[in-house]
Amino acid sequence: MDTAIDILQKFWKHNTFRSPQEEIIASVLDGKDTLALMPTGGGKSICFQVPAMMQDGICLVVSPLIALMRDQVQNLQNKGIKAIALTGGIHQDEIIDLLDNCQFGNYKFLYLSPERLQSDWILERIKNLPINLIAIDEAHCVSQWGHDFRPAYLKIAKLKEYFPTIPFLALTASATPRVQEDLIIQLQLKNPAVFKKSFYRENIAYMVFETEDKLNLLSQIVAKNRQSSIIYVTSRKACTETVYQLENLGFSATFYHGGLSYKDKESHMKLWMEEKAQIMVATNAFGMGIDKANVKTIIHLHLPQNLENYYQESGRAGRNGEKAFAVILNNASDILHAEAQFISVLPDKAFLNIVFSKLCNYFQIAYGEGIDEQFSFNLNQFCGKYKFPTLKTYNALQFLDRQGVITLSQEFSEKLSLQFIISSKEVIRYMSLNPSDEGIILTILRTYPGIYDLQTAVNLQLITKKSNCSENVVLDLFQKLKEKNIIEMILKTNDAVITFNEIREDEHTINRIAKYLVAQNKLKTEQLQAVLHYCSDRKTCKNKLLMSYFGEILSKDCGVCSYCISKEKKTNNSTIIQKTIIELLKKQNLNSRDIQKLSKLPTDDVIFALQELLETDIISIKSNNTYSLN
Repeated sequence: MDTAIDILQKFWKHNTFRSPQEEIIASVLDGKDTLALMPTGGGKSICFQVPAMMQDGICLVVSPLIALMRDQVQNLQNKGIKAIALTGGIHQDEIIDLLDNCQFGNYKFLYLSPERLQSDWILERIKNLPINLIAIDEAHCVSQWGHDFRPAYLKIAKLKEYFPTIPFLALTASATPRVQEDLIIQLQLKNPAVFKKSFYRENIAYMVFETEDKLNLLSQIVAKNRQSSIIYVTSRKACTETVYQLENLGFSATFYHGGLSYKDKESHMKLWMEEKAQIMVATNAFGMGIDKANVKTIIHLHLPQNLENYYQESGRAGRNGEKAFAVILNNASDILHAEAQFISVLPDKAFLNIVFSKLCNYFQIAYGEGIDEQFSFNLNQFCGKYKFPTLKTYNALQFLDRQGVITLSQEFSEKLSLQFIISSKEVIRYMSLNPSDEGIILTILRTYPGIYDLQTAVNLQLITKKSNCSENVVLDLFQKLKEKNIIEMILKTNDAVITFNEIREDEHTINRIAKYLVAQNKLKTEQLQAVLHYCSDRKTCKNKLLMSYFGEILSKDCGVCSYCISKEKKTNNSTIIQKTIIELLKKQNLNSRDIQKLSKLPTDDVIFALQELLETDIISIKSNNTYSLN
């Protein structure tokens, strides 16, 4: 039998494991239930993929992230490893075929969402599979204290009854001590071996800067560190606006959010990955599966929703081991903005009830029906029809998704339909005169024989695959045929796909999950308070604050965060700079840019001196973003 290192070299082309991958693999191979806490980028998937390849049978992987499942299945298939994912929106007949393939086709990995385990017939089929390992990704979702609790995860423990001798491997990148204890109980892990890779990243300098002029400070940071950067913002609008501002300042930048088409996501990503754009401005839709080693700076232009997300997002810096920076820029108005963005828009039970009811009406789903039905969905159109506030509605839908009532796939899509409006003889004549277009046109006609009679939905990816042409070439031809009045073409855009996982029962459904809504809203409020504390605490090392949140105690200050550096700068020179600033503020209130110009002092020195003056309450920031003496 191949050893673990043999498998790693053969399929992943690595010669060594990262700590503690090898120990986790050994624990699983010994048949032990195992809990692995590894920071983002730590290589969690290797911990179940390698031992699964070393044994006969199939590894069952439970994951809530559809895009990540697809990505991992694709990567395994590219390595010649047989893998399948049961994502939402797959009809029962297709699921049966896929499970038959798992049972008789020598497959090594079956990925599925936790909601699939709520179907008794799927559980019955899984019971008959030769399972060698059960891996639970994003395992913090099983705990109501986790930042992404999904009740469907509670069903996973049922697999213990069917596979009492098969080890469970629970993996997570972000779990507080309370969540760790809870997930061991909820997953019924038996005397689990627990592996914790320290969350401490010694090469990342965590910085928090209070500034009234974010763009000015942002431009100085990215000018000083010319390597790849990610700037996180909280809205799609802020993505495009920030890119526009940075480009006007001479920086190369691109953006990424959930409202982009797959093609645009790919092209924008390529610009950044190939160093043609220094800066990626993104919402939190960006990051999953991104492994760019030389990211120098992560900047949060707005406050993050919780420290779990912040740690994962900031952890995308410095993966090459070189010094990197994770920066939060905030000002006096950010607390109000964060509360409006994350807390004020949390749905209560009454709002959740009406959103679910209107959603069913929107898609004309009758009471007692709707299970497994799938629809393209545009959030703005839905909210416009019923005059719902967009953010609050999105949070309601996201909550329904996490409870397994619906599956909300936030992937921008373009729904394309065509109809030939000239006779078949004329089409043949066109092809004879334009032989370069013949392959694509014949592919369409053979795939959709009724396309002369009515508008027909066309699968663009299928056409590109069958005709062996790129998507751009196919779309360009469609546009040309439309302009020549050969076809009629309708292109509809949607920013999501919704799948109903249950029959419509309105209040009965909402009553069942309402208790989780109350707990979730309370937790989200507490998590934002932890973010505010992290940002406002000016007397503690930032690394100590962050590690403490995740249950780790640092014995000494990190020496590189904004607090530690400001502490070092408290010298006679700092005192002189502070006096200069105070003299300027005696005359008038000023912003940091004006202070820097008038004092002719280095930017960094001005920033740290202002931080110290704020800490000691000598100055304060006014609502118009200027500093004044207290």
